[in-house]
Amino acid sequence: MSGPVPQATRDLLADAGRGLGRAVAAQDVAERYAAAHLAALRAAAAVLSTRAQPGRGRRASAWDLLARLAPELGEWAAFFAAGSAKRQAAEAGISRLISAREADDMLRQAAEFVELIEQKVGRAASRSA
Repeated sequence: MSGPVPQATRDLLADAGRGLGRAVAAQDVAERYAAAHLAALRAAAAVLSTRAQPGRGRRASAWDLLARLAPELGEWAAFFAAGSAKRQAAEAGISRLISAREADDMLRQAAEFVELIEQKVGRAASRSA
């Protein structure tokens, strides 16, 4: 990421941070899993907001776009893409598919990912200042 960091990117990262806070506070494992996954999705959107080019083409998930536009984040994209179906189940109230360990693991990975993206954006902001 280079150049000034758009406000939309900063807003998405702030949303990601708030989402992590909700995940930490959640008592329900499905809620924790979903909030953590959504926080990671907001961080991915922050990256995409700086790299995506408008245009028409086939529809792709944020994780597919992230892997394509930020290949250095491809492993992260694959990890979170694999958790998307469970997040959707959690949001639908189907919590039996998610264990406490899975929710805790998702929270840990999401926190690490959000921090990584915040660092990438911070480096870009300091280079553009």
